[in-house]
Amino acid sequence: MKAFLMYRDRDFDITQQLPWNEPDLMQDLDLATLLKAMANEDTLLFDVAKTAVLTSLHDVDSTIYRQDILRDCLKNPAAVRALYAVAVEALENEKKKYWGFSTKYPAFILHRSIDVMAMLVEMLKKLRGISDEHAGVFQSDGFQRFFTMVKQELDDAYFETVLDHLQRLKFRDGVLISAELGIGNKGTNYTLRELQPAKRRWFDWFRIRKTSVFTFAIAERDEAGAKALSELKDRGINLVANALAQSTEHILSFFTLLRIELAFYVGCLNLHERLTRIGAPTCFPLPVDSMKHSFSGLYDICLALGMNRTIVGNDLNGDCKDLVIITGPNQGGKSTFLRSVALSQLMMQCGMYVPATSFCSRLCSGLFTHYKREEDATMQSGKFDEELLRMSRIVDNVRPDALIVFNESFATTNEREGSEIASQIVHALVENRIRVFFVTHLYEFADRLYNEKMDGALFLRAERKENGERTFKIIEGNPLVTSHGEDLYKGIFGALDDVQPMHTVSDEIILTGGIEL
Repeated sequence: MKAFLMYRDRDFDITQQLPWNEPDLMQDLDLATLLKAMANEDTLLFDVAKTAVLTSLHDVDSTIYRQDILRDCLKNPAAVRALYAVAVEALENEKKKYWGFSTKYPAFILHRSIDVMAMLVEMLKKLRGISDEHAGVFQSDGFQRFFTMVKQELDDAYFETVLDHLQRLKFRDGVLISAELGIGNKGTNYTLRELQPAKRRWFDWFRIRKTSVFTFAIAERDEAGAKALSELKDRGINLVANALAQSTEHILSFFTLLRIELAFYVGCLNLHERLTRIGAPTCFPLPVDSMKHSFSGLYDICLALGMNRTIVGNDLNGDCKDLVIITGPNQGGKSTFLRSVALSQLMMQCGMYVPATSFCSRLCSGLFTHYKREEDATMQSGKFDEELLRMSRIVDNVRPDALIVFNESFATTNEREGSEIASQIVHALVENRIRVFFVTHLYEFADRLYNEKMDGALFLRAERKENGERTFKIIEGNPLVTSHGEDLYKGIFGALDDVQPMHTVSDEIILTGGIEL
């Protein structure tokens, strides 16, 4: 039995290798906030969500297949959680019964397998009951195939057959084993036989019948004889014990995979319920193969979760654009916008909804982030060298049709050198069919690209009103020579007119307004 609720043709592997840049994605995009909201303090949900989000789908059909299943989950959350609860209960019951027990004796293996199988049959009956009750309201290909499989493979005849076999395997009437004599009169070819009840006619009770069956009894204190007889029994039931153990493991494996695959959708339900409570909108994106990238109302989902309220969304028409340069004032929402773009791409490519009112984008072959880093003790060289080293690793791994988001990159050196490096890197990436989103304060770099009038380039700017107010909206606009840092100064220290020129007293620099630096 296969669930196939994550892929059309294969199981979801939670142990698969994550992208090499997983630490950068986790740090730069604040993915832990998103994953914790999905997990709701459940370790398995966190691990499944992390693997699913970071191992993107790369074809439209697979993405839509998973989206359709998630749509069904959002319409029928109670049924999905009930299915998940059955899988969890089955695995937890098995652990409680025989957690830590391991033995090579066939009799114990058979006894354990009978008990576990009997419990699993009850769980399969629960699964069948949920399927019978809710199958009609699920529309996706994935769930329809799943419920059809449950109906066909877990019918009444199946349960009757399994329970009948389990009763027989308890051997309440003893064990019938055949054997042959081998070399040195040693027993060989021990085979378990079906024990048929004797059929006797009524007049057989009144006459003595000759028989070719011989019996013997072991004395009560004959420990060696009892041990030998037990070994003979183990040889006889060894094959059937192993067969039943394998059947048990098969069903346990099914519940394990079902739990893992449903865990992704339960995580999506948890996140959706959280966003609904704060009034944050979501939509299912439209994945395409063409040069599309447009959205409306896109917001940073991690910021919304952290602030526990709705935040300003942004619109973009970036169709046929492979380079987007974002400039503007400090604290204007540029980095937040950049993160919303990257997060929405990851969420779309794992089959999720996205934090927007509409979203359409082409799938990318990989997502990479290049953010500025604060200097710390782990750095073995300067900040600029560290930036170049990270860029080199990205170049070694990037492929055409990838997406790279830069945030204040190459600003740790002087503007001329940083602008020249950034310009050459951006041109090389775009020429190799790689989409680039670049937030920068390097005016020389942004202005140079703007004056080149590239057909595939789009220039955005964080909006600032005349009074210095930030709207946190990102609009189309050419780069400006200033980042309006004085607005931040005014917000902290007051109007510039209130501060008089500086003068030096001894070795201290004093502002006559009374602020000591």
